[in-house]
Amino acid sequence: KPLTRLIAQIPASVASGMLAGILLSFAVNAVKTIPADPWLILPLIAAFFVIRLFNPALSVLVVLIGGGLAAFLTGRVGSLPVPELSTLTLIAPQFTASAIIGLALPLYLVTMASQNLSGLAVLRAAGYHPEPGPLIGVTGLFSLLSAPFGAATTNLAAISAAICTGPDVHPDPAERWKTGPFYALAYLIFAIFGASLVAIFAVLPQSLIVLVAGLALTAPLANALSIALHDAGDRMPATVTFAVTASGLTLFGVGAAFWGLVAGMAVLFLEKLKKR
Repeated sequence: KPLTRLIAQIPASVASGMLAGILLSFAVNAVKTIPADPWLILPLIAAFFVIRLFNPALSVLVVLIGGGLAAFLTGRVGSLPVPELSTLTLIAPQFTASAIIGLALPLYLVTMASQNLSGLAVLRAAGYHPEPGPLIGVTGLFSLLSAPFGAATTNLAAISAAICTGPDVHPDPAERWKTGPFYALAYLIFAIFGASLVAIFAVLPQSLIVLVAGLALTAPLANALSIALHDAGDRMPATVTFAVTASGLTLFGVGAAFWGLVAGMAVLFLEKLKKR
């Protein structure tokens, strides 16, 4: 209930300012790849913006595949690894007081503040208004079930949510859930061929990986900025949220997304106090 009340108090402009702050660094880093390899990067950027005019959902995939082929054909890729299946290594979990206090508790606090809270804010900014309680309960249950296998922090990942809930996914918000099964399939493929796929990405030019990540998040960034600045009455709180989040500030082990929300809501509270 406290989390539900807290989320309900966050206006869409502030939530979008936080999301824009999270995504800004990805877009900026994508631009910074141009000097490293302009003959590879610039054509890919041009192709991305042309393709997204006709099919936004495929534009990033085309850039990734096309960029990988171009890098391979021009000798920018090292020797490709031999495909291998992942193997399971069973390690019995051990419960110690030091691990609970020094690892589990900090991970819980960081997950709640930097991922679940920001993930819920992203959903609100995209026009969805789910009840936080059931979402936190389900992710917590899956964290409990997956913890013995090393995946202890299943959460409402803000960046994944931004990619899956934006208008480029589907014009109708009610149809965007269909990205979930595709993500699940991709995760299964990575799980089966994890080591080989990581090795493939390792031999690709780093500039290509950074570019693809930045391009994938340009549409969510544009959407977040438009919502953040739409309401004139909330522009200052939204701007403060954006600036603090984009700064990358970390205090007490908690990331900038949380502090951006805190700063933005503080400014919003002061402005409402003045109006009274």
